[in-house]
Amino acid sequence: MAAISHIDPKEALAVKARVEQLSFYYGDAQALNRVSLDLAERRITALIGASGCGKSTFLRCFNRLHDLYPESRYEGQILLKPDDINIISKAVDPLEVRLRIGMVFQKPNPFPKTIFENVAYGLKVRGVRDRHFIEERVEGALRQASLWAETRDRLQDSAMTLSGGQQQRLCIARALAPQPELLLLDEPTSALDPIATANIEELLSELKEQVTILIVTHNMQQAARVSDFTAFMHLGELVEFGDTDTVFTTPRQKKTEDYITGRYG
Repeated sequence: MAAISHIDPKEALAVKARVEQLSFYYGDAQALNRVSLDLAERRITALIGASGCGKSTFLRCFNRLHDLYPESRYEGQILLKPDDINIISKAVDPLEVRLRIGMVFQKPNPFPKTIFENVAYGLKVRGVRDRHFIEERVEGALRQASLWAETRDRLQDSAMTLSGGQQQRLCIARALAPQPELLLLDEPTSALDPIATANIEELLSELKEQVTILIVTHNMQQAARVSDFTAFMHLGELVEFGDTDTVFTTPRQKKTEDYITGRYG
């Protein structure tokens, strides 16, 4: 199945990551089959598809989370621009990858620490010890996550005292503090109420001016609202990829049309 996988050159957008013929295996079970696509720099790319289609598996390849499990295996390449490092190569340290690529999960998962310590965590893992610099980055990341006004007088309070929506924005701030090149979001609003969801979506539209974003969402309306590009996956394969308006209004593949119109999935 030939999917359209590269950014339209008319867009004149820089590429932040290029995925080439990516396959992934859990032991003998193949979860991804030769997926290829480009992630445009400082744009939002959404991954859509039915449960079990490989969206989260694909996302987690980008920060080598699968390395935590035995017998997982990658084939192909994920080239991080501009230096063209293949981030799934065994020669590349997964820790280095995770410092360059931040991730936010489906459910808010703040550490049982203060708000300040949560945001500063990634900086300390990187070995940063300059207190003034850490304080500046914590404030900057909380501002990026639209959480500074709500927490500036509570930085030494436990992160667990925040609401669910605030906790998710805190997790975004924690991911942003080390200034990642790419931000991964795995269904970041599925556990939130509509107001918190709207706040996160508004935040994403602002963040894409500063960082490249790849988001998995089960909510097609959300993908249509927030993303610039959309990739539709089915049974571990990329069926279609293109700018979001085109994918949702004039899809090139019947499987895409069937999924978007609710005929299956």
